[in-house]
Amino acid sequence: MDIGERDHDLRERARKVIPGGLWGHMNVNAFIPGYPQFFARGEGAELWDVDGRRFVDFMCSWGPNILGHHNPAVEDAAARQRSLGDAMNGPGAVLVELAELLVETLPFAEWALFQKNGGDATTACVTIARAGTGRRKILVARGAYHGAVPWCSPSLAGVTTEDRAHLIHYDYNDAESLKAAAEEAKGDLAGIICTAFLHDYGKDQALVDPEFARTAREICTREDAALIVDDVRAGFRLDLRGTWASVGVEADLSAYSKAVANGYALAVVAGNERFRAAARPGQVYTTGSFWYGAVSMAAAVATITTLRDEAAIAHMAAMGQRLRDGLGKLASENGLSVRQTGPAQMPMVLFDDDPDFAVGNAFCLGALKAGAYFHPRHNMFICAAHTPALIDRGLEAAAVGMKAAAQAREHRMAVA
Repeated sequence: MDIGERDHDLRERARKVIPGGLWGHMNVNAFIPGYPQFFARGEGAELWDVDGRRFVDFMCSWGPNILGHHNPAVEDAAARQRSLGDAMNGPGAVLVELAELLVETLPFAEWALFQKNGGDATTACVTIARAGTGRRKILVARGAYHGAVPWCSPSLAGVTTEDRAHLIHYDYNDAESLKAAAEEAKGDLAGIICTAFLHDYGKDQALVDPEFARTAREICTREDAALIVDDVRAGFRLDLRGTWASVGVEADLSAYSKAVANGYALAVVAGNERFRAAARPGQVYTTGSFWYGAVSMAAAVATITTLRDEAAIAHMAAMGQRLRDGLGKLASENGLSVRQTGPAQMPMVLFDDDPDFAVGNAFCLGALKAGAYFHPRHNMFICAAHTPALIDRGLEAAAVGMKAAAQAREHRMAVA
């Protein structure tokens, strides 16, 4: 798919004033050339790029869009607070309301702190764990993503050995590997950090194994260390109580962001009584000029309340399953084998025998031309604004993508 004239012009202008033209995970050239880089607007579960092309959106802003762009309840709450004030000399009253709502919603939580990005929240969790235990070692899963800061960034550029000197790695969902890592940290274990489920880039997803989760909890209880669940990506999309509630395991500290305020910038650290003292002023110092922004907090209250009152999670699961069933049928009709892993409301679609993602890229570009925005390597997201009609429209575009994928597979076999 050729990029549009307006998009091309913006890229050229951006290259002159931004290193590389764009940074981070939203740089489309990092995963598949031909995708639009700049967007004009979003509405519900649809996006329009700056050249006017319309897409059914299966990335949902990479997770933050959980109720739909311009959800009326969220926008009304944000507008009311914006008319009063946002970044002031101190927080608005909504800060207390949101903290109370989170403690009421998350069974393990007895307090909450607020930040802006997921990396803020995971870093605060690690810092609080170290302050609360007086120890240094943090166990981290190999390949896991916890943010774009030195202690956990996937890039080593600009990162020193000292930034990661006290990390010990284990394999996700491997209880024996976790036990071995804990033994290596013996006497100096501050905490174990785990993503809510396995969602490494470009790989099959896997829900957390209950035995693994229980092992993590047992180790932290025995060693008086912090069990940290990084729920930044999945939080509030799978279970309002926290993703690990489904396996009956409670965290000591948990990080949330992405979907908590339906696109408004906000992150949360929620914790239990054990780590309250470490999170108090005078202990860990966590702050930011915009971390008390009242508009995002009002949006979060409306988002969580709407998710709860409108059974939105069940709807997203049903729409995700509708998409999954349709994609499986289309793949079969085109002689393709796909792996659809993880929770239905966070789809991951990978093609068998596609080590360089050429088949997946062809599928995504074909579907894009027909009006659906999929991703070839990253898990995608369903939001509450996806309706059966929109899912079916996405599947119509996916049918075009599957034909393109089949052609790419045939080409690969012909030149092999």
